[in-house]
Amino acid sequence: MICDVFLGVDTMVQFQRVGILGRLENDSTRDTFMRLARFLQQKGIHFAVESALSAGLSNEFTFLDRQPLAAQSDLIIVVGGDGTLLAAARDVANANVPVLGVNRGRLGFLTDIMPEDLEVRLDEVFAGKYVEERRFLLEVEVRRQGKVVDTAIALNDVVLHPGQSIRMLEFELLIDEQFVYSQRSDGLIVSTPTGSTAYALSAGGPIMNPKLNAIVLVPMFPHTLTSRPLVVDGERKICIIIGNNNDLSPQVSCDAQSHINTQEGDELHISKMAQTLHLLHPEQYNFYETCRTKLGWGSRLGLDKNDSESE
Repeated sequence: MICDVFLGVDTMVQFQRVGILGRLENDSTRDTFMRLARFLQQKGIHFAVESALSAGLSNEFTFLDRQPLAAQSDLIIVVGGDGTLLAAARDVANANVPVLGVNRGRLGFLTDIMPEDLEVRLDEVFAGKYVEERRFLLEVEVRRQGKVVDTAIALNDVVLHPGQSIRMLEFELLIDEQFVYSQRSDGLIVSTPTGSTAYALSAGGPIMNPKLNAIVLVPMFPHTLTSRPLVVDGERKICIIIGNNNDLSPQVSCDAQSHINTQEGDELHISKMAQTLHLLHPEQYNFYETCRTKLGWGSRLGLDKNDSESE
């Protein structure tokens, strides 16, 4: 059961059952977990914590594994960095439950409630003041001689790479069964708009607004100067065929967290997943403000209309 703690119910609360996920990396993170628990208790909200955290938290809480926790929750709150939320998103995507991130990492493109603002921002969210987004995920099938041998999903990206070697790969790219090119490179990044500010950005890919229904394919150090990132419609079916002249076993990585070993001749079939991630942000959320803050873009010059007229 979800923890039954009532200290006076706030009639404005929209989420009555909350699941808490995350990582206990240090005392500061543990303090954030405890503050979150106290906040929920004071709101009279049922909550449970994922079982993986039971060793580091008080046994007064109810602990559940991620899948049943997500199934019984109206809201998932993730405490950690973007990587922690990526892992949680893949695990709870099928539950269609909203996810809210509290940032205990570095950049915080996805986990955008700062610890110092925890109670204030959560109070706003539970009063219905938040921004909703639907972020799509990618699913990949590895097919060997026509049979599916492995599957995985990704919120950021699916990456074909050499694994432990620094040797180049040979592969072919098809989109909707139409041949696009063959390539020799260190691999290929297939990224969602969410992932366009992650690994794909480091490889020279474009930044995409997360509301776009698009996929970007970013070559990694291609052996030709004319190979450039390619943006395609999000409904397209992507197939990567691993060449037979590779003297290594390439890997497929999803969000840099789950890894699949492949063989020569394997086919990677990548497409948009039917289920989406229901992501919540504080009411003040602005994608371009986040980019400007996290990526160090220039601030405004003060050239507004009033300034122009006074000149």
